[in-house]
This record gives sequence, C-alpha cells and structure tokens, in this order.
Amino acid sequence: MSLPLNTFTQLENFGHSLKSTSYRVQIQRTEDIYDTFRLAKKLGLTVTARGTGISYNDVSLNSGGIVLDMSGMNRILEWDTASGVVRCEAGVTLRQLWHHVEPEGWWPPVVSGTMRTTLGGCLSANIHGKNNFQAGPIGEHVVEFTVMLPTGALIKCSPKKNADLFYAMIGGFGMLGVITSIKLKMKRIYSGLITVDAWHVPNLSRQLSGLLEHAPDHDYIVGWLDTTASGKSLGRGQLHAANNLNEGEDPNAGETLKLSHQHLPARLFGVMPKRLLHYFMNPFLNNLGVKTINTAKYISSLRDHSFRQSHAEYHFLLDYVPDWERSFGRGGLIQYQSFLPKETAESAWREILQLSHKRGLPSYLGVTKRHRPDKFLLSHAVDGFSLAMDFKVTDRNRAKMSGMLQEFDRIVLSAGGRFYFAKNSETSAETTEAFLGMATIAKFKKLKKRCDPNGLLESDLYRRIFK
Repeated sequence: MSLPLNTFTQLENFGHSLKSTSYRVQIQRTEDIYDTFRLAKKLGLTVTARGTGISYNDVSLNSGGIVLDMSGMNRILEWDTASGVVRCEAGVTLRQLWHHVEPEGWWPPVVSGTMRTTLGGCLSANIHGKNNFQAGPIGEHVVEFTVMLPTGALIKCSPKKNADLFYAMIGGFGMLGVITSIKLKMKRIYSGLITVDAWHVPNLSRQLSGLLEHAPDHDYIVGWLDTTASGKSLGRGQLHAANNLNEGEDPNAGETLKLSHQHLPARLFGVMPKRLLHYFMNPFLNNLGVKTINTAKYISSLRDHSFRQSHAEYHFLLDYVPDWERSFGRGGLIQYQSFLPKETAESAWREILQLSHKRGLPSYLGVTKRHRPDKFLLSHAVDGFSLAMDFKVTDRNRAKMSGMLQEFDRIVLSAGGRFYFAKNSETSAETTEAFLGMATIAKFKKLKKRCDPNGLLESDLYRRIFK
C-alpha cells in the first residue's frame, strides 16, 4: 500500500513566500480521512488538513508528509431560514456561505478579509473580523462541529458536549482532529448595504484612541495605518467604522439583498480586467513606490465622509484585486500580526515601526483592529488592539527580515502581547511558550495525546512552535 507519486506536489502559503512538498490527497467524504490516517500510520507519515491554502504562514504545509485537500467536502447540508443556523461541510468557503444566506437576510457572524477561506480553516484558525470587539472570534458563533480523530472516532463538540475539545480544537490549527462539518449561527441583516464612516487620523496615538472611542458605537471598525510614515506622522492613517442598517432603513432592501448587488466588479472602471492589475502593481512595490502611494492615499483621506456600500465590498478588501499578493514578486510576502493590550500598544508599535524604518525594511501595508479576550485555549486575543503588517520578501532580505521579526517578538512579549498562529511565520517555540504559558501548552499536549495517540497530525507550523 503506497501513495501515488503523482500526488507528491509542491504547495505554498498564501503569500508565496513559503513552500513545501507533500503528498496531496483529495478528500471527498469523511471515510477518505480515516483511510488516509490508516495509510499514514502504516507508512510512518504525518497528516495535515488544508482548505484553500489562504493562511499567510505554514499552518497548512507538511513537508514530506500528507496534506488532506478538504476543498472537495463543500456541501451545504442544512439551512434553517427562520433561526439562521446553517450546517456545512468543512470545505465550504465563506463565498459559498454568504451567497447561500445573504439573499434571505442573513450574513456570517464573523468573516476574514477574503471570502476564499473554508469554514474548516476558519475554525482551525478561529478567525477574527472587524467586529471582534463585540462579536469575538468565529468560534463564539459555532453551535457544534463534528470532528474525525486519527483513531477513527467521529465525535461532536459543542460548548456543552466535549467542551474541552470544543475550546481547544477551535484555534487548534487542526492538530487534534480534522473537522468534517460545522453548525454555525448567522447574523440577521435587513439590507444588502452597510453604512460606513471614514475619517483620517494624523498619528498612532489618534489611530488607537479612535479605535477605542468609536468601537462601542459601531458594528465594525478597522484602521489603515501608513507604515512608511515617520516622525510626528508615525502611525497616521484612516479609520473605517460601519453599521448594519436597521429594519426599514433601506426602502430597496429587496433589491440590495440580491447577489447581483453584492458582487465585486471584475473590471477596473468597467474597462481593465482586475486579474491583470497585479502585473502593473509590481513595479511600485518597493520602498520608494509604496511610500509615494501611501502618502497619496493619506492625502486623499483628509476629507472625512460617510457612504454606503455592499457587505461584500466592505468586508472582502483582499478580493478587490485577484492575485494581488503576486505583485510582491518572486519572493512573496509575509505578514506579521501582533495583539497588544490597550495600555502598552502605542509604545510597543511605535518601537516596532521605528525599528522597521531603521532596518530599511518597512511594512508595505498596516491594518489595525479593536479586540477583546475570549476563552479558547490557544487564544491570541487581548483587551486591546491588533496590528497586521505586510512585508515583501526577497532572496537578499530574507535573513535580515527574519532577524527583525524576532526582535519584534521580543518587543511584543515585553509589552504583554500575543500572536496569531494563522499569520506569523517566524514565531519560535520559545516565543510560543512565553506568551501561552507552560500550563496551557501542557493542557493542549495532553489533549493531543488523547485524540492523536500516535502523533499522526503534524504540520510545519506545529513542528516550529511546539517541537
């Protein structure tokens, strides 16, 4: 019994900066997962589940092992339009989900910046959105899920049934079992439109105070941070806060809730195909080009304004330009995201931004959000803020970049911060131990021994942060 050689293929992370070669097995049904577990045990290989591969790091890579391609398990199994509860297979994407529920006045309770993520991936990463400060991560809206353990057991988990596994598997990046189906509660909406208030902030202090002050009055809030600005303008940018429309506010709700009002246009100005834009963006993806673009963007944001746009337009910014990440060039990009308490965020991020300028490796994009704590075992959340920073990777700067990010880690840890396992690609085992604590790690490993006694579930991420 062996794996066909034609399944041995090279896989990448979303930013195309990390690569590994694995046996890729297409999963169509739950039984395929167990069959693969048995084969992996016989061959002495490890197994990792993968959805659409949208993670910025190595969470769905498994060098030399087996990768379960879950994208084929993508059926919506049940949909109750009265309660807003949907049950889906793990390979269903956010795009499939909102397309199914939005016309009937519902929206996923938490979404990522792209609609291409699978629900299995969303739970494994316990994704957060622009509404984390009030809605928490997606795990808080899960009614129950079904998971296949490497032992062959198929169990259900909810906040009341197998609760220890529920709070460990959500955010456990697939290392305790493979989620096969999910029951999730949707959010009621009364219009296909959302009201957005946009205003500029001149520096980092105003950026963070704006998030803190305005979050309670809005359903969503997110900030763009000009990571190339320095001096008194360090941390300048723009905030976008949004509210869902109340019942009766949209006289044309029947029309705006139609999918035809939600789709992102495929062409720029109705002429140029957006799928070609990343080729034109590439020459500007350098320190000088990005600084020029960011300056122009900030100047254009000085006129504060309010407007309405569709839910898809507001939430899925990463889908505006198809394959935008390829504009970063052959070396790709990595994202560094840190979560800091509101008391220490400003000083820590000021130090991080200044250090990136000093090293000549500025981030090309910065995004801020407001967060609150949650009770998941491997939680990244704090009562504070997050800052996600995109960095361009080249053969010449890779080692220097890695060293700088390790310095970032020390700054974040000293400020009481935390990290997100779906993003950072440099987090070490020592850093993981420092922010999670030995007690949390011991509890997770005890659960792993119980669910995966033969250690079949592993990924490049798992080996990096736990071994």
